[in-house]
Amino acid sequence: MRLGFVGTGTMGAPMALCLIDAGHELTVYDVRPAATTPLVARGAHAAGSPAEVARLSEVVFTSLPGPREVELAVLESSAGILAGLAAGGAYIDMTTNAPAVARRVAEACHTRGIDMLDAPVSGRPPTMTVMAGGNAAVFEKYRQLFAAMAGNIFHVGDTGAGCVAKLVTQYLGYTNFVAALEGLLIGAKAGIDLAELARIVPLSAGASRTFDNIPRSVLTGTFTAGGTLDIVAKDLALACELAREVAAPANLGLLAHDVLHRAQAQGWGHEGFPVAVKILEAMAGVELRATPAAETTSYQTATRGVPDRREDTGKIAIGRPLRRRCRAQHIAV
Repeated sequence: MRLGFVGTGTMGAPMALCLIDAGHELTVYDVRPAATTPLVARGAHAAGSPAEVARLSEVVFTSLPGPREVELAVLESSAGILAGLAAGGAYIDMTTNAPAVARRVAEACHTRGIDMLDAPVSGRPPTMTVMAGGNAAVFEKYRQLFAAMAGNIFHVGDTGAGCVAKLVTQYLGYTNFVAALEGLLIGAKAGIDLAELARIVPLSAGASRTFDNIPRSVLTGTFTAGGTLDIVAKDLALACELAREVAAPANLGLLAHDVLHRAQAQGWGHEGFPVAVKILEAMAGVELRATPAAETTSYQTATRGVPDRREDTGKIAIGRPLRRRCRAQHIAV
C-alpha cells in the first residue's frame, strides 16, 4: 500500500520503519529534513511538504508534538495533508492530541470524503499499544497497518475516544510518577536505606511501571527518558483540560503539572521528564541518587508469568532487572 508519514521524530521514525519493514511504499516528511534521512536510506521517499506526502499516498499518518502541529499539518490550505489527499483516502493521527481537535480535523476530513482515525500510542514499536477512535469499519479496514507497528490494538469508540484513552493513561502515569518521587523523598528524609526501599517497592502495593523510571533515570542522575519534560507537561495539561471540559476532578493532575511547569521554568524543557525531580528535591532538601550495588527488580519482572493480554499473541511481557543501589544525599536549600 502507498503510505505517508508526517513527523518522523522519536516516535514517528520507528513506526514508519515498521511500515517499511512490512513491505509498504512509504513517503515521509518532517520539518527537520535530517529526521527523514535514515528512513530514506531504508527505501522511503522524501517529500517537501505534508501535501506532497498526501498526493503520493492512500493513507497518511502523523506523529507530531501536539494539537497545534496537527492542525497546521492537516488543515493548512496549500501545504497541508488535506490539500493533497484524494477522496477515498484515510488520515490517521497517532499524536497525543486533544479530543476536540481530533473531532474538528475529522469533520474537515469527512467533508472531503476522507476517513479519519485518532490513534495515539503508548510504549514503543513494534510492541506498543494503539488506542483508536473513529468509525469501527474504518478501524477494521486499517487494522493490519496498526498490527505492523503494535502488539496491543484497541478500538475505543467514536472520533476522539482514542485521544481520551491516551490522556487518561498519561494522567495516571505522570501523577503516579510525581507521587513515587514524593514517596522516596519521604523515605530519604526519614533516614531509610533507599537501596532497600527501591527493591521493596516493585514487590509491594507501590509497584508500577512508572516507578521503574526512578532507579534507572532519577537515582542515577541521568534523567533520561523516552519523553521530554515539555512533551510530558503538554500531555498532562491536555488531560487536566479534558477533566475541566467534562467536569471531572483532576486535583492530583494539577499538582503534578505544577511540578512539571516549575521545572520548565528552570529551562529544562528539552531534558528527559525525570529532571522534574529536582524541583521536589529542592523542596525536601534531599537529593535522590544511586551508587552501584544490589539488584533492583522492575515492575514487569516482579509480575513475571502474568499475561499482558497482548492481542492475538498471548505473549508475556518480561522486563529486565535493573542493577542499582541508591542513597540519599542531603542538599542545602
